Amino acid sequence: MLPGVMNLFRKPVTWVVAVLAAVVLSIGLYLFQPWRLFTTVEVNEALPAVPAPAASAPAGAPAVQRLAGGRFRSHEHPTKGTATILRLPNGDRVLRIENLSTSDGPDLRVWLTDQPVTGDWFSVGKGRTLELGHLKGNKGNANYAIPAGADLGVLKSVTIWCKRFSVSFGAAALA
Repeated sequence: MLPGVMNLFRKPVTWVVAVLAAVVLSIGLYLFQPWRLFTTVEVNEALPAVPAPAASAPAGAPAVQRLAGGRFRSHEHPTKGTATILRLPNGDRVLRIENLSTSDGPDLRVWLTDQPVTGDWFSVGKGRTLELGHLKGNKGNANYAIPAGADLGVLKSVTIWCKRFSVSFGAAALA
């Protein structure tokens, strides 16, 4: 090595700067998780199980009902797929996301929200929200249980929300 470079490593300020740079790099990697741009988590859950009607069940026994649905619109990341709210014969409600294709990311959640779906993702996180859980996969089909007390008259859209950075990857109006 050159004598000037060797002298540089003998100074305490060089070691302080090196340690600070390592800390900043570690924090940046933890927060942004850039490798997730190249990862895919694929999930393929079946439609919610519907018990077969009993032999004594009357004709026209309740079946799975489609209550609302819509297509995803891209926000901060390209996002495609559909979201549908289903009512099962037992009265439970489920959000079914099908053919989802979006980026993987840190701390992704599925939210129902009262905000309209526009090109402006900033507005999605400003209103009333109900978290249904972590996004199970950034590709494929998944089901998310909707709590019995959720007011679907108010919660009119679904968003894939990155909680760490407070941004919507994509959203779908539930009409």
